[in-house]
Parts: sequence; structure tokens; C-alpha cells
Amino acid sequence: MITTVTFQIGPNPPPRLDKALGRDVPDDAALSRSRLARLIVDGAVSVDGQVIIDPRFRIAEGATVAVTVAVAEESHIGAEDIPLHVVFEDDDLIVVNKPAGMVVHPAPGTPGGTLVNALIHHCGDTLSGVGGMKRPGIVHRIDKETTGLLVAAKTDRAHHHLAEQFAAHTVKRRYLAVCYGVPAPNDPRLRGIKGTSFEAGNILKVQTMLGRHKTDRQRQAVSFTSGRHAVTRARVVEPFGTPPCAALIECWLETGRTHQIRVHMAHCGHALIGDPVYGWRRKLSPKAISEGGTAAVAAFPRQALHAATLGFQHPVSGETLAFEAEIPADMRELLRAIGEKG
Repeated sequence: MITTVTFQIGPNPPPRLDKALGRDVPDDAALSRSRLARLIVDGAVSVDGQVIIDPRFRIAEGATVAVTVAVAEESHIGAEDIPLHVVFEDDDLIVVNKPAGMVVHPAPGTPGGTLVNALIHHCGDTLSGVGGMKRPGIVHRIDKETTGLLVAAKTDRAHHHLAEQFAAHTVKRRYLAVCYGVPAPNDPRLRGIKGTSFEAGNILKVQTMLGRHKTDRQRQAVSFTSGRHAVTRARVVEPFGTPPCAALIECWLETGRTHQIRVHMAHCGHALIGDPVYGWRRKLSPKAISEGGTAAVAAFPRQALHAATLGFQHPVSGETLAFEAEIPADMRELLRAIGEKG
């Protein structure tokens, strides 16, 4: 099935057809600039009755454009009735608070039970299609065992605009984590680690390159010669233990790389409690925390990391949106246990 979107080009159009269509296509068509560019090349766009396949075609004010669009196909990913904690939803996007243990997108090892399976079921016919397929547009991910906020697009246009914001690093993302030790600017060991420094306000900055580990393709590794540029900042929210031996920290990303916070905190010697890949099962001194706190750290089953804050511009209205998700129960209990007096 196909549908045709017809509209006229407004005053002072951009010089290229693809950019003019991106500016003037009706919002309710939910077509992104990248999707329109593909439709032009595919011969699905006509100008005043003539099919144009050159995105650089110079179009004039008042020209009548017809865009032929196939109705979005059903996704090959199955819908699954999995409960979701929906924080916000409208016609263009949905924000959820992901639980621990849920993979974001199906993969060979996890073909079902994912956030995408749940979103397809939850959103149903409100998914107008991303890239011609009835599926949510995933513009960022958080690890399976990381909890917290994630936004997905319900339309092609919303997907494009959200992806632009993530690419430009204008999306506000803050994480809460529990790490071994307390990152402190007066720690000579920490200051001696390459790529690690402190900024005003005792803000820890870790700046390296990240790429796949040479022998373990499931891991990321710090490098200073290859990989992708990555910058993480962190501040101590509260130290725990007497003397302090663990801390609740707030982290934020200048870049968004796979496992970035986990790799960077491990690189500087402050791995996240419970991290089975980059951390280690360190035993905290029984003189610093209680026996119950020591047991809670040893038993914590996942990396203690939570995507607590998410802020961005609405892809259609331009409104600034900001969301917060309180720290999950398992991390609250961990903090309570390590905060007990011995």
C-alpha cells in the first residue's frame, strides 16, 4: 500500500531539492530529511508532475511536490507484552525507565524479551514508521544491567531530529554510580594516571580513546593511539566508610561510547561495584564498613549504574524536556548497607 503526500514549496526555498523538502514537508507526514533524500533517489518525488531523482535539483517557490510513500511495513521484530515503566509519551516519542536485565534491541544472543519487543507491543498502531518499518527508533542505548532513562522515537521525523541532538552532544545525560574508593584530587596515584585530571569544583575528567579490546571483542579498552575520542566527567556525591572506601558518584558524558563510564572509571582505579566485565570483586576493609556492607558489596549482581537524568529538545515542538528517574531499589539498598556503621 502507498500514500501520496502533496504540498507546495514556500518562499525563499533552499537551493537543493532535498533541503527544500525537509523544510516544507508537512509535519504530519513524519518524514525526516534523510528519508526524503532516499525517496528522491528512488524516484518517489515529483515536482510539478516531473519525477526528479537528483537531490541537488534547484526547486522554485510555489512548485507542487508529490512524494509517494509506501505505508510502513510491519516489523520483523515481534511484539511482546512486557511491562514498561513509561515516564512520558506523546505522538512522536516515548521515554521509559528501563529495568536491570533488559536488553534494548534484539541481537543473535537475545532475540526476544527486549525493550524494542516491549515498545512495539505498547505503542501498537501509534508507530507511524521509522525508515519504512513500524518500529521504534532507537537513538541511544544503555547496557543490559544498567537501569534508567531512555528515549525512543515513534516517527521517522522524530528519530532524525533526536539522532541529530545525540550526534551534536546536546542531550543532557547524567548517571549515578557506586564505585570502589573515592576519586579525590589530592590522590597522587590518580593524578599520575594518563588521561585523568581534575577540573574546578573537584570534577574528575577522564579523556582517552576507546575501542574494542584486542582479544575480547565483547569488551572496550582504553587507548591513546587508536579508537574513538571519549570524555567522561564525574563528581563525588557522597563517600561511604570510615575511612572512606566507596562513593556514590554522578557521571556525565561529553561523548557517548559503548561502556564508556564503566571503562573510564576502571581505568582510573575506581571501577563500579558489581561490574563483572571491567570491575573486580574487591573486598572492602572490614574496618571501614560494617559486615553487612561488606556482604552487600560482594553480592551485588550487576554494575551499580543508573541513567538518572535525561534532557533534550522535543523533535517537533522544540520544547525543552527534562526527566529524572530515582535511584532503583537495589542501589538504594546497597548504599544503605555500606552506610551502616561497623
